[in-house]
Amino acid sequence: MRIAQVAPLYESVPPMLYGGTERVVSYLTEELVKLGHEVTLFASGDSVTRAHLVPACPRALWRDASCRETLPHHVRLMELVFHDPSRFDLVHFHSDYLHFPLLRRNPFPNVTTVHGALHAPDLGPVLEEYRELPLVSISDAQRRPLPDANWQATVPHGLPRDLYTFSQRPGDYLAFLGRISPEKRLDRAIAIAERAGMKLKVAAKVYAEEAGYFRTEIEPLLRTFRSFVEYVGEIGGRDKDEFLGNARALLFPIDWAEPFGLVMIEALACGTPVIAWRNGSVPEVLEDGVTGFVVEGVDEAVRAVARIPALDRRACRKAFEARFDAARMARRYVEIYRRLLESGPVLSHAPTRPSRTAPVPFAPPVPAAASAGMRA
Repeated sequence: MRIAQVAPLYESVPPMLYGGTERVVSYLTEELVKLGHEVTLFASGDSVTRAHLVPACPRALWRDASCRETLPHHVRLMELVFHDPSRFDLVHFHSDYLHFPLLRRNPFPNVTTVHGALHAPDLGPVLEEYRELPLVSISDAQRRPLPDANWQATVPHGLPRDLYTFSQRPGDYLAFLGRISPEKRLDRAIAIAERAGMKLKVAAKVYAEEAGYFRTEIEPLLRTFRSFVEYVGEIGGRDKDEFLGNARALLFPIDWAEPFGLVMIEALACGTPVIAWRNGSVPEVLEDGVTGFVVEGVDEAVRAVARIPALDRRACRKAFEARFDAARMARRYVEIYRRLLESGPVLSHAPTRPSRTAPVPFAPPVPAAASAGMRA
């Protein structure tokens, strides 16, 4: 098949350091190439791929000091994709909803993976309006706010098997990896480590919009508990592999409905169990008592830390290989592509009821001279 993958432009594909969506797009793209498909990747120009790269901007926007507005770059991205969609059998979008109006007016075989959380008051009207467009969720939990959207399947994220190194003998610290924000609850992780009497290493990114939260809420905790909390900053590549592989457990004390949580399967790939709050996708990703512990409070999390030695790290790695392998993810998407292509021009199982929003009648433009006369 001739397949296009359309990535957001915030980070390169794959990202140099932190970045979830672009990382998954990279793994999927490379696996599709391995399977023999002709793949075109629309992404930032500093992306690295064996597919044909169409750069929509020179550098990842969040890494480009000259970038002030990200929307214009994504508008151009859509122009590049829609210029000649006949080049592709199917286009797979990972770029939120910017392409929806364009697809209605220039339809071609497509699917959109929704990577973020669904806030029903905002996204409900959009998904209802464009209900003919096929969607893929990354967890069943992600769908719950909008269960009647045009979901075609749930496809969990996957990682290449050789990306992370299995570590049978961990070190003596707990790990926190991700971004520092109120919903990620680093403060909970610090409380757990303090009460469990273990060192906590924090590898995290701070986005500009969350810098105030970091300064007022997190920095004081890092200073107060510096005897056992080590902040190592944003990491990637080999550093991340070692960071996760040497950890006794990963702490994932989230305070929101996480759509997936890529860091959980990164930890499992290293053989590192996860202690996570029962929120969002967590019960789908983890097998409680086998690949970690699903908890509902700090007290329960502290008790779970004491139970970590009873878990088999090989079982964590096996669970990753069986459920979250990138090749498995790619094969699942290929099944969806083929099913959508076989379904014909409608490309949707959505009901054909009329839109709730009445279309605005078309009015031909008024000639310039007449318009001037009217204003006078």
